[in-house]
Amino acid sequence: MEPLEEPGPDPGTQDVNPLFLQQLRELDIPEEAAKQALLHTRNVSAEEAAMYYFNKLENEVAAQVGHAAVGLYQALQERNSWREMAWKWDHSGAKKVVVQGTNVAHLLELQALAMSLSLPTYLVQDAGLTQVESGSRTVLAIMGEEDMVNNVTGSLKLL
Repeated sequence: MEPLEEPGPDPGTQDVNPLFLQQLRELDIPEEAAKQALLHTRNVSAEEAAMYYFNKLENEVAAQVGHAAVGLYQALQERNSWREMAWKWDHSGAKKVVVQGTNVAHLLELQALAMSLSLPTYLVQDAGLTQVESGSRTVLAIMGEEDMVNNVTGSLKLL
């Protein structure tokens, strides 16, 4: 996957507005990401910088979900029973649902539960080419009959 980073201003050659930076930090935006967002938006406002940051974050989430779907589909090709499951899924509308986990420990807990129910899973471990730190586990994909998957994820909020 190619980085989402666009070439931009060198952070060492421009100063960011400290008030805007503080406002972005209060939104839990990491300091370096906040500085980059301010530089990319030419220090117009904290609002502009936040919109820039969160738009990039949405793109990253979409990419991570894509990695999970492709990774799981590839894993399904490794076993005959899973290949059949993929074929049935594909020919019955290929339903996908995206829900929110809370953190890596939660994703690992969900994966363990799914595996205990013999459901195929794929956990994305990011390569670190964009905003996400290398090695971060970000998205868990699970395949199975709806009622079985709901035993694992049914209480989670939709993303």
